[in-house]
Amino acid sequence: MKKAKYIFVTGGVTSSLGKGIVAASLAKLLQARGYRTTIQKFDPYINVDPGTLNPYEHGECYVTDDGAETDLDLGHYERFLNVPTSQANNVTTGRVYQTVIKNERRGDYLGKTVQVIPHITDEIKRRMKILGESGKYDIVITEIGGTVGDIESLPYIESIRQLLWEKSHENVLVVHLTLIPYLKAAGELKTKPTQHSVKSLLELGIQPDILVCRAERPITPEIRKKLALFCNVQANAVIEALDLKSIYEAPLAMLKEKLDKVVLSKLKLQSKSEPDLSQWREFLFKLEHPKSEVSIALVGKYVALPDAYKSISEAFIHAGASNDCKVRLTYVNSEILTVENVAQKLKGFTGILVAPGFGHRGIEGKLEAIRFAREQNIPFFGICLGMQCAVIEFAQNVCGLTGAYSTEMDPNTPFPVIDLMESQKDLAQKGGTMRLGSYDCKISKNSTVMKAYGKSLISERHRHRYEFNDRYKKQIEDAGMIIAGYNPKTGLAEIIEIKNHSWFVGVQFHPELKSTVSNPHPLFVKFVKACMEK
Repeated sequence: MKKAKYIFVTGGVTSSLGKGIVAASLAKLLQARGYRTTIQKFDPYINVDPGTLNPYEHGECYVTDDGAETDLDLGHYERFLNVPTSQANNVTTGRVYQTVIKNERRGDYLGKTVQVIPHITDEIKRRMKILGESGKYDIVITEIGGTVGDIESLPYIESIRQLLWEKSHENVLVVHLTLIPYLKAAGELKTKPTQHSVKSLLELGIQPDILVCRAERPITPEIRKKLALFCNVQANAVIEALDLKSIYEAPLAMLKEKLDKVVLSKLKLQSKSEPDLSQWREFLFKLEHPKSEVSIALVGKYVALPDAYKSISEAFIHAGASNDCKVRLTYVNSEILTVENVAQKLKGFTGILVAPGFGHRGIEGKLEAIRFAREQNIPFFGICLGMQCAVIEFAQNVCGLTGAYSTEMDPNTPFPVIDLMESQKDLAQKGGTMRLGSYDCKISKNSTVMKAYGKSLISERHRHRYEFNDRYKKQIEDAGMIIAGYNPKTGLAEIIEIKNHSWFVGVQFHPELKSTVSNPHPLFVKFVKACMEK
C-alpha cells in the first residue's frame, strides 16, 4: 500500500490568521490535481471536545456524520473539499490525555512512569497517522491549533519533530502561517515578528519548509528574499496571503502563488493534472455578480460572535450564489425582541431564520419573531431549537394551549409540546451524550421540503436532547401545522410546516452542516428563493 504524505500547518505571531482557510485552500488545490486529500485539526485545549463549550468561547460546535462534536474549522474543510469528515479529523489535548490515562489505568504501560515524552507524544503521533494509514488518502494535512510559543501546543510541535525524524522531509512537510504587519508610521512591512516566530520553531527542533505570510499590502521581492534568507527557506517557498473579500477566493490566491506546486515539489510528487477549478470560479463569479438581493434576519442569542452561527452564514452564501442572489444576513439579538418592538425590529426583512441554541435566555424573543413571521406571511426557517420554538408558538397562539412550552425551559408546563427524549432522561453526563450525527428522515409527499429535496428519504445531522412530543401531534396538525418529516425507526418528528404560508419550515436537524460550495443545501436554496419571490 502506498504511504500517505503529511503536511502540518502551524501558526505564528498571532492567532486568528486563518490556518484553517490556508489548510482548506491547499487541500482543495491538491484535490483538484488528483490527490486524495483530507484535513484534520489538533486543538490544544483540555476539553475532550467543544460539545460543552459556550459558543462565545469557541464559535459554533460542528457535528460530523459519525457524531463527533468538533471545531468549526472542520466545517471549512467540508465546505471546500465536499468530503465528509469524522471523529478522526479532530483531536484535542483532552482526548489525548483521556486515552493515555485509560491505558495507564488498564496497565498497558507495564509499570513504567507515564510521561509527556514518549507516552503523550506517541498518542498524538498515532492520531496524526490514523487517516494516513487508512489507505484512503494520499495526503493528510494537519492544522495545529494555537500559536507557536504557547505552552499548551508544545507536545504537538514535539510530535511533529519526531515524525520528521522518523519519516524524512520527503514525506513530512511543515507550512508556517505568519503575519507581516504594516507599520503606517514607518510606511513599510516588518519581517521581524516572522523571524522571531521561525526562531521559536527552530528552538523546538523544526525548520519550516514553507512560509505563508498574511499581509495587508503586497510583499515585495526584496522582502521575500529577506524572509527566505533569515528564515532558511527557498525564495519560492515564501507565499503571500493578502486580505481577501471572501474566504472562497483563497484557493485561487494560493494557486496564483503556486503553493500547491511548491508543496508537490518538496514532497517529490508529480502533478497528476492541472487543477480544474472551473466550478469554483463559476461559484465566485455568481457570488460577486448577483442579479438580485434579499435581506434575512438571523434571530439568535449568540449574535455578538458571528462564528457562533458560522455554518448557517456560509450556507446562505452557497444558496445565494445558487440563486444568483446576494443574501444580506443581519444578526438580531432575540433577547431584545418583545411583543411591543418585534414589528419595528424585523421590519423590512424578506425572510426570518430562528437559530439553534440551548437554554431559556432569549426564548421569548424567538417566539415573538416566529409569531411575526407566521402572521405576516414572511418566509420562515427554524433550525433545531428554532423548530421547537415554532411548535411552542403555534401551540400557544393557534392551538390555544396556554402555557405550552418545552420542559427544557419550563419543567412544570401544563402542555409539554417539546420534551426531553426518553433516551436522555437517565443521563447525568453532559459531554457527548446528545443525539449526535446523521439519522434518516422520511419526508411526506407533496410537502414543501419534498419539493426542495426531490426525494422521500434523506439523512441529516443532529445535535439535541429535546424533541417534539407526539401526544400533541393530532391537536397541532388539526390546527394547520403538519409533521412533514419523521425518523422511520423511532417516529421522531424531524420537520414541521405550516400550510397556506409563503414558506414556513422548521427542522430538528442541522442542514447548514452539510452545505458546501459544490452542493448548496436544498433547504437553504429554496428558502432564499422563497425570500426572493416574497
